[in-house]
Amino acid sequence: MPETTPKGLTRLAFGGDYNPEQWPESVWQEDVRLMREAGVSMVSVGIFSWALLEPAPGAYDFGWLDRLLDLLHANGVRVDLGTPTVVPPVWFYREHPEALPVTADGTRYEFGSRGAICHSNADYRAAAARITTELARRYGDHPALAMWHVHNEYGVPVSACYCDSCAAHFRRWLADAYGTVDAVNEAWGTAFWGQRYTGLEQINPPRVTPTAGNPAQALDYKRFADATIRENFVAERDILHRLSPGVPVTTNFMTALSQCDSLDYWAWGREVDLVTNDHYLITDGRRTHVNLAMAADLTRSVAGGAPWLLLEHSTSGVNWQARNPAKAPGQMARNSLAHVARGSEGAMFFQWRQSRRGAEKFHSAMVPHGGTDTRVWREVVELGASLGALHEIRGTRTRPDVAVLWDWHSWWAQNLEWRPSEDHDARERADSFYEALYDRHLTVDFAHPEADLSAYPLVVVPALYLMTEAAGRNLRTYVENGGTLLVSYFSGIVDEHDAVHEGAHPGALRDVLGLTVEEFSPLLEGESVRVTGPGGVPDLAADVWTEFVVPRGAETVWSYADGLTAGRPAVTRHRLGEGTAWYVSTRLAADGLDAVLARAAEDAGLPPRTGLPRDVEVVLRTGESGTYLFALNHTGTDAEVPLETPGTELLTGERAAGGVEVPAGAVRVVRLDG
Repeated sequence: MPETTPKGLTRLAFGGDYNPEQWPESVWQEDVRLMREAGVSMVSVGIFSWALLEPAPGAYDFGWLDRLLDLLHANGVRVDLGTPTVVPPVWFYREHPEALPVTADGTRYEFGSRGAICHSNADYRAAAARITTELARRYGDHPALAMWHVHNEYGVPVSACYCDSCAAHFRRWLADAYGTVDAVNEAWGTAFWGQRYTGLEQINPPRVTPTAGNPAQALDYKRFADATIRENFVAERDILHRLSPGVPVTTNFMTALSQCDSLDYWAWGREVDLVTNDHYLITDGRRTHVNLAMAADLTRSVAGGAPWLLLEHSTSGVNWQARNPAKAPGQMARNSLAHVARGSEGAMFFQWRQSRRGAEKFHSAMVPHGGTDTRVWREVVELGASLGALHEIRGTRTRPDVAVLWDWHSWWAQNLEWRPSEDHDARERADSFYEALYDRHLTVDFAHPEADLSAYPLVVVPALYLMTEAAGRNLRTYVENGGTLLVSYFSGIVDEHDAVHEGAHPGALRDVLGLTVEEFSPLLEGESVRVTGPGGVPDLAADVWTEFVVPRGAETVWSYADGLTAGRPAVTRHRLGEGTAWYVSTRLAADGLDAVLARAAEDAGLPPRTGLPRDVEVVLRTGESGTYLFALNHTGTDAEVPLETPGTELLTGERAAGGVEVPAGAVRVVRLDG
């Protein structure tokens, strides 16, 4: 089995992307001195260095990298060594201009940014394999090497190419997936609009068409593009495994649902030795710590619940949003430790020293433009000390309470053209349901719809437009065996080819939910409806979507009070076997979601956690070394977190019994006794 933890790393990972090629070598000695001061344990090196390592075809210059790795090793800093295949050198593109990707409208990108790659291009694949082989042969057993870092943020910013090379590759992929053109015609429903093919050679990528194209073709092209990129990762990974055995291989994911939607991370998680992730706050006025928790939970879930590693985040502001505010004092540490609470084995940043030139020169760093006499640097040093104090949590696992189902294929399908309402957004529903669970102080695992769900008392389905028959059977079995299921509208509608399930909606879920949906009735922009519940329960507000629901075994718990669906069921509950299935047929506001979740949680036997204030986050990590309670206070007021078991607070060394005081904006980590 491949190694799954960074080789030789005995502490939590702390450091960042180190790009010394941007600086004269005279700065390197200062860098390693500051790394020691800050408690840096690992840095990522060489990610964007192909042009320096191979300045001309087949001519390699490793001298500077030799000196750098030796210097880092001498100073006790482990190395996450990159294969620089995200940015081929300009000479490569001059020799192979067809390796630059083409957009759906036929525009070919130019050199001058990053990630401008046609992943089907044979010349790119060969060149990437050569530079990876040279690096593995030279550094595969270097004493500083902790792990390999392939490429960088696959799928960002280019996730698909539409050139002729990709067209030929797509046809080969279809032949492998379907066997015959008749099978493709059946899967894609090409009888509609006369799109039938008589040979695979007639099929092109879904390029720009006069109106909406074939949705099943577009969905398959997303699968093809994802698989093609993953092929390139696997090719590099296998070279590294062969030439550098015993060293784990990773690539940095971007699981935050708002930042990358082009890769199926369930599939990618099975290919890396260690799941790593990059996360940057989207400062759009929402509670950024909730999205952070969601991204961390999703990353841990992609890792199968195993420890993972935050490989990039920012010390303060980023540089690529319309407005890039600084982080508040203490926020960097709180953000970092929130990832650790949810399973990360450390906190890494982009980047170590803030650039003076280039597109990201205003992106914050561990060593900012102002140097060491800055708030950011002082907080970096403090965070290094805190992570040092938490070394014993390595290898422990975050304890979940509930599961949320998520499938990238369903997201891809729902986001295609001509759906009933452009106001229905799968990611928005996932965000909203997650936030409601977060506010009930429940820790979430994400799960694939066909995964084993038996360990979870409550499973939530916020948006699964695409659902296979196997997934439908899985959820029925889960409920029959005693589980509690909560499903939101427009789920279970189509199969894996974007074909509507036979019979009434919601095809894959109608039996487990005990109902059918006669018709969708989306609302116009600005419209809303009221939903009325049992006696004495206040009305709930809803918008975007309503449905004509017909109970077929389910009981009506809330009904529509107005609109076209007035008098019809809005929220239902169905007893099936030993369990219960809830259905929400409209977009409820936050208080409405909480009200329904409260009922579903009661069915699931999940007690309310009323002793915890809003935005005070409590997460448990457990393992052979013990049980650790992380309490993170995202508010401006001191908070008391109750403790059922006394313990020792690791950041202060103080004993805690009955409760632990968490100052405003601070974090406390208690090793519970026993």
